[in-house]
Formats: sequence, C-alpha cells, structure tokens
Amino acid sequence: MSDYEGGPANDDDLSLPRATVYKLIAEMLPDDVACAKDTRDLLLDCCNEFIHLIASESNEICEKEAKKTIAAEHVLAALRELGFEKYVGEVEEAYGEHRQQQTKDRGRKSTKLNRLGLSEEELLRSQEFLFAQARMRFQNQAAQGAPDGGGGSGGGSA
Repeated sequence: MSDYEGGPANDDDLSLPRATVYKLIAEMLPDDVACAKDTRDLLLDCCNEFIHLIASESNEICEKEAKKTIAAEHVLAALRELGFEKYVGEVEEAYGEHRQQQTKDRGRKSTKLNRLGLSEEELLRSQEFLFAQARMRFQNQAAQGAPDGGGGSGGGSA
C-alpha cells in the first residue's frame, strides 16, 4: 500500500504549485482565450490526481520488484499499466533530456575544480587549514566572552 492511500497529512504537501500551473495554462491557451479561475482550479486538481495515480501505481510496481526507490522504469511501467501508453514516448524523451542535462551539469562542476589547478590533496589541505582557522577564531571568541576564562555557570549577575 502506498503512503498516499493512507491519507495525506497535508494536501499542500502533495500538490503542484498553483502559480506554476496557472502560468502553464496561460501559455498553452491562445492569446484571445481566457480561462476562468474555477476551470484553472479544476485543471490543477486533475493534474494532482493524475500524478498521485501514476505515483501510486509506480510505487506498487516498485514494491512488487522488492525495490525501495521508484525508478523511471517503474513510472513508465505504471503509464503502460494504467492505459497511458501514448505518453510513454514523450516521457522517455523528456527523461533522456533530463539525464543529458544532469551529465552536463556534473561535467561543469568537475571542470570548475579542474580550473583551480589544485590537486585533490591540495584542496583537502586548504580545507583543513580553513577549518583550523575557524576553530581558533571560535575558541578565541569563546575565551573572550567567558568570565574567568571558564564557560561554566558562574554566579555573576548582569
């Protein structure tokens, strides 16, 4: 049984951002077409329900495979199981683009470290040095702020 079936603690925790959905609706409609607030709210509810349905089915598929993490394959299987085969191609395409973007982002991060021109060992030494400096500053501030050099519960009054 999925967590959602037991009843959510807070609907806002399980909902799409209202402003984002409203913006998507506005972008999808022609300029000369308006959408009533009740209609936007209904579309938001439908989107949330669709996502919860797919998530619940994905979770059940995941549990059947004795896995603890829902993977993309589980979502794709859920779409097929629930009769949404026509979305599988688009979802696979979006997932591929997402993975490519993640790979690019990882490459940029490692490139940033490479541009520093320091080895991992040098970076670790520098980090340890900065930590030691921070510790000394903290200890100096604590020593200056504590009466009689101690930090106990002295009986002085302010």
